[in-house]
Amino acid sequence: MTSIESAWSAVGGDGALPGRVTWVAREGVLRARLPVRELGRACVGAAALAGAELGARRAGLGEVPGVRVDDGAVATAFTSERHLLINGRAPVNFAPMSRFWRTADGWVRTHANYPHHRERLLKVLGRADHLEAAFAERSALEVEEAVYAAGGLAVALRTPEEWAAHAQAAAIAERPLVERARIDTAPARVLAPIDATPLLPAAGLRVLDLTRVIAGPVATRTLALLGADVLRVDPPHHPELPDQHADTGFGKRSAVLDLRADRRAFEELLASADVVVTGYRPGSLDRFGLSPEALAERRPGVVVAQVSAWGAYGPWGGRRGFDSLVQVATGIAVTEGSRERPGTLPAQALDHGTGCLLAAAVLRALSEQYDEGGSRVVRLALARTALWLTSGSAAGEAGTGSEAGTARETDAGSEVGAGGAAGATGAAGATSEADAGSTAGAGGEVGAAGAADTPAEAGTTDTAGAAGAVGGGGEVGGAAYEAPDPWLAESDSALGRLRYALPPVSFAGGPVDWARPPGVWGADSARWA
Repeated sequence: MTSIESAWSAVGGDGALPGRVTWVAREGVLRARLPVRELGRACVGAAALAGAELGARRAGLGEVPGVRVDDGAVATAFTSERHLLINGRAPVNFAPMSRFWRTADGWVRTHANYPHHRERLLKVLGRADHLEAAFAERSALEVEEAVYAAGGLAVALRTPEEWAAHAQAAAIAERPLVERARIDTAPARVLAPIDATPLLPAAGLRVLDLTRVIAGPVATRTLALLGADVLRVDPPHHPELPDQHADTGFGKRSAVLDLRADRRAFEELLASADVVVTGYRPGSLDRFGLSPEALAERRPGVVVAQVSAWGAYGPWGGRRGFDSLVQVATGIAVTEGSRERPGTLPAQALDHGTGCLLAAAVLRALSEQYDEGGSRVVRLALARTALWLTSGSAAGEAGTGSEAGTARETDAGSEVGAGGAAGATGAAGATSEADAGSTAGAGGEVGAAGAADTPAEAGTTDTAGAAGAVGGGGEVGGAAYEAPDPWLAESDSALGRLRYALPPVSFAGGPVDWARPPGVWGADSARWA
């Protein structure tokens, strides 16, 4: 099931530590037929617990600090792109061609936020003003294959049963939620001791961020929150969407580097990197010497973290993908709506959940290196997270079942707006791509109303806020989730005045906000601070 125990087990954690987690439960968050709230709690809880564990070790604490997971903070963070304001302007999360389209026999969903994906879609289907007719003339599977063959992104709507019979689903079901491996016998890691005020478990660590869109950037944004020096590096010929960068760039610096022309600069970065995180299509970076084995050979002791849409295996192992497309392929869109009227999750939960789990896996790998040494690799896939969500099974197993919730359907034929939503139902957003040119409840219930209804003051450590978790887990009842305001903050930045979602990762003594707002994309030097 989608619980902290299964998430924590998936990243190799000590089975006794989930008792350090306390939930602040709120009604009205992440309503869905599938257990989206539970997935969010588990993934955020695992990231916070992994950070608290590493922090306790580096600071010489006698016990792991208590962790608090607040449903309000999770729901707000999982929809962070909807709450972002830049000088009062709401971001554009969906291009008009990123939507559901009716075909001759059903539906497909396309993703065309990036200009090169829009061009490839139009190459197959013709003029933009005749797309509806072009889709209606073809079957959903015909569109899927033709667009993918051209390098674009389109996925046919499938029922859960149809996806279960697909060869890619079978390959995914054979894999654990988090793939973890030791690459070599590099010496045990020695990390400098840290202070406990604030407790920054990743302080002094250098993270090379080669990710795009949401899932990978959420992971590295989390590591930045916990003190890491995160340098995001993008190719100059494929700029990130500005609003997407503003949402996921907190705590990081951003540089551009052409790996084909300036390998020396990259090798200098790698020489002192502790972690390398990639979010490109599986195998697409190998030609640059960026496979986990090649990286570990040049930088022994490195932790390599990889995230993709479909996994690096099976017939779809080399395909690009986004959260919204994974929802459509895996039957989630039918579960949340119907075959005639497909729906979406209330948040880009596959992206955000996978990103939090990826951060947890990195932090746990660093903890394991203390005792065992060895370069490490961890891998996650949005489609494997989708299986975890839809099956309700343990993280390493397949299974069936779901939790009842509130149905969410989109007006599939009219989902063309920038926000991707129809009415009040919401929509799956612009999600994590795996592209070579871009990128993919513990304890009992206590009826203490109103506990920790607001986050700690931004810029301070989370002491009182997580104190309730010190006693060893459980659930506290908070006020209903009526608005995101308690979990929003504002800051001046090089991009203008920002309103943004505060991080959901919280443990006693830890940070409650990022040390820096996002800067201009690509404006920093490609070197460590």
